[in-house]
Amino acid sequence: QVQLVESGGGLVQTGGSLRLSCAASGRIFSTYTMGWFRQAPGKEREFVAAVNWSGGITAYADSVKGRFTISRDNAKSTVYLQMNSLKPEDTAVYYCAGHESSIVGVPTLFRYWGQGTQVTVSS
Repeated sequence: QVQLVESGGGLVQTGGSLRLSCAASGRIFSTYTMGWFRQAPGKEREFVAAVNWSGGITAYADSVKGRFTISRDNAKSTVYLQMNSLKPEDTAVYYCAGHESSIVGVPTLFRYWGQGTQVTVSS
């Protein structure tokens, strides 16, 4: 099992950037597929991005392609989400998640979750 703690959220203006971090504890983080999800007020949680164990395979929601980049550092047991060209519609609580399968891009596989970090983009 792995425990996940997100950080890096905050308030940013439209067009700005933020980098979210997710620190994992647990001895087998490096084998997990990791991802980011978000949930805006009054909406369902939605998939944002995922990365395989090595960092070599990634998947993104269409709404963030070209603006967000997911990456990981297994030596630091940390996964990142670099968010550029932020829009007000990116405002949400962002959650880090993980699962043991090597399959990337299947949101229903994620079963370990962090507590979330708030991202607010002002217009």
